[in-house]
Amino acid sequence: MMRWNFAVGHRSHLRLRPISMPHHPALALLLAASSALAAPAALADAAVVTTPQVRAELVALAPQGVAPGQPLWVGLSIAHKPEWHTYWKNPGDSGLPTELRWQLPAGVQAGGIAWPVPHKIPIGPLANYGYENTVLLPVPLTVGPDFQARGGQLQVKLSASWLVCRKECIPEEGEFTLEVPVQGATALHQAAFDAAAAAHPKALPAGSTADIADGKTLVVAVRGLPPALQGRTLEFFPETAEVIETAGAWTQAWDGAVWTARVPLSDQRSQSPAVMPVVLALDADGRRQAWRAEAAVAGPWPQGAAVATVSPALSAALEANAVARQPVDAGRPIGLFAALAGALLGGLILNFMPCVFPVLAIKMLGFARHAGEQRALRLHGLAYSAGVVLSFVALAGLLLGLRAAGEQLGWGFQLQSPGVVAALAVLFTLLGLNLAGLFDFGHMLPSRVASAQARNPVTDAFLSGVLAVAIASPCTAPFMGASMGFAVGLPTAQALLVFAVLGLGMALPFLLASLVPAMVRWLPRPGPWMDVFRRCMAFPMFATVAWLVWVLGQQTGIDGAAALLLLLVALAAVVWALGLAGRARLFMGTLALLLAVGMLGLFGPAVLRPVEAATPVAAAGARWQPWAPAQVQQALAQGRPVFVDFTAAWCVTCQYNKRTALADKSVLADLGAKNVQLLTADWTRRDPAITAALRDLGRSGVPVYVLYRQGSAPVVLSEILSVAELRAAIASL
Repeated sequence: MMRWNFAVGHRSHLRLRPISMPHHPALALLLAASSALAAPAALADAAVVTTPQVRAELVALAPQGVAPGQPLWVGLSIAHKPEWHTYWKNPGDSGLPTELRWQLPAGVQAGGIAWPVPHKIPIGPLANYGYENTVLLPVPLTVGPDFQARGGQLQVKLSASWLVCRKECIPEEGEFTLEVPVQGATALHQAAFDAAAAAHPKALPAGSTADIADGKTLVVAVRGLPPALQGRTLEFFPETAEVIETAGAWTQAWDGAVWTARVPLSDQRSQSPAVMPVVLALDADGRRQAWRAEAAVAGPWPQGAAVATVSPALSAALEANAVARQPVDAGRPIGLFAALAGALLGGLILNFMPCVFPVLAIKMLGFARHAGEQRALRLHGLAYSAGVVLSFVALAGLLLGLRAAGEQLGWGFQLQSPGVVAALAVLFTLLGLNLAGLFDFGHMLPSRVASAQARNPVTDAFLSGVLAVAIASPCTAPFMGASMGFAVGLPTAQALLVFAVLGLGMALPFLLASLVPAMVRWLPRPGPWMDVFRRCMAFPMFATVAWLVWVLGQQTGIDGAAALLLLLVALAAVVWALGLAGRARLFMGTLALLLAVGMLGLFGPAVLRPVEAATPVAAAGARWQPWAPAQVQQALAQGRPVFVDFTAAWCVTCQYNKRTALADKSVLADLGAKNVQLLTADWTRRDPAITAALRDLGRSGVPVYVLYRQGSAPVVLSEILSVAELRAAIASL
């Protein structure tokens, strides 16, 4: 049988970790203010772990206290959200059983899980055995005479891992600690343990058998069942995995007091047991009963069935516990010099990305203002270039350092933080209001700071380079994806060199314009047009703010986006009031500042509070489905090709492709004709599973577009899609 084992790093204890950013005054101040809004998360109950899919709790039953010879049970209670399930000891066609690892004091030993009888859960053409709603997995503890209690308590520690699935599967784990009083009764969960005991299969006497008929069918005969069951239809659950066709059609009948069943063997059978433990179940009178028999297998198993045969593509996926970790078909592997060339070209193309346009407009004004001052232009260009290059190197160094420390991060990670997105929205609102003429930084700043700014235009140029990188870095451009994916796997010095060349490519046009006087002469001469142009450039700034608010809405929900808009309105009122003169400035400024502080305290937490990153449920018949490793694997196992769109709300290139090539009617018709499964991997928030999948594809950021086909390596398409490229790739399926 096919068993899909996932090892994506998912922790059920979630902690927020501070992310350092390249230091410069504007962003540093805003990020510090944003960080101050984050309230420390309350510590959860040590015996309870809650995820968007389940609530898991470690519970105990000690009705006579903790002492040798007295009954003592512990167990993991798992309450599933609707439509989610975890697995039995034999998960069926897919999945993994829940695992419990105990840490107990000397003199106390844990037994095995007393598995309650499961339910059969159909999943498309497959079938699983598992649990929905609430289930308790009880484990008996044996207390020996050498047990010594500390502080009158028995401390029980549990490390548990479980796979919770709906259509997608999420591996989760939790750490639990429970103190059980040695004296007195612990019976708060008596009813739950009693229900689990009632659902545990009762052992039947020996005498049951299993025969192999015609090499394709398992004939099971169970003896010793209660007479009241004769003639009743029972459910059948084999404890040995990878033997029968779980979703296959099977029949049952009664031969007097003997219950018999004919069950098809799996073509991919990997087990040949001498004894087949089986569980039979019946729902009657509002309760579920079960019986367990050990059926001795008569006769040899069919030759050659001991090893399952799996397709090469699915075998590679299962072996790596991820999505198709096969060699990626993205052309010949690039070397260091090719990566440097790609980074240089990608940096040049970044200048044409929509998210960088407002910064380019500011630079155009600066160059026009200094058209006749060659030395000032040269210093301006060098400072801007230094800001761009050093910012790319700093961001890359931070990324490499965090990845080396075990963080699952990729390029553009800074915009996965709501605090950074909100800080950038504040910054661009201020820049837009300044360009629109609502206020002048020079009038608001203290005279000493304003004069220092006027005396240091080079510093302004450097910071404008930093600002350009802060906005441009998440927007991957053509030829950058392969270079960045290759760079993060290089030694640190070489990786930083690639990112430095990326920054050089972005700064190169301005650097050349500052060093070559002939290029400066092409710029229009200064005049009244510059003031009009400056005010016009406020609108791209506000458009960038609208985009950032939308990005924040994807991360924190509509409440977070609305809270940020209210804070930006309060910010606009403050800067307008501070631009007034005389008593009006003092009165209105104080009033606006108090209003802003009040709104910050009231709405600030909503801006930084991410909504639960639960995978959205696609509507019935929806063309695009949420990405998950299980989705890809199931489609490949059914022989369907898969197209995955690795995207993010903050990636402008992603949104462009989504509304052009991916929305083209001819492309969608071709995908439908080939029965291609369409999946969206949304990387707007941090998602270690998506980060790992991108790393396996040799990429470090989005967009990434991949075609999977059973038996073939994944095909990675261009970052900027064209209809012709997509249709050609689909036609090759």
